[in-house]
Amino acid sequence: MSEIMNRYRPEEMAIEDLFFHKNLESALKIGHARGAVLIAAVQNNVKIFEYSPLEIKKSVVGYGRATKEQVRSMIQLILKMKTLPALDASDALATASVI
Repeated sequence: MSEIMNRYRPEEMAIEDLFFHKNLESALKIGHARGAVLIAAVQNNVKIFEYSPLEIKKSVVGYGRATKEQVRSMIQLILKMKTLPALDASDALATASVI
């Protein structure tokens, strides 16, 4: 992450707040990855904006309890994409679009 930030020199980034996850193992892995990203951002003087999943969905779809599919459809529309992005990619794009 630090190498990517050094290369592209972002000034700010958006990241999803931690949320309760049903699978403890997945939650730990997500927490580790999130921590690495946050450390890289701090080391590269990147301003960090954190948003809850509800805030992201409300910003993109207009409804905080929107489904992943609804978020993906709106991201496709907003970004004028010809094809539907993968669900995980649309989540990332939605987070980035909140800034």
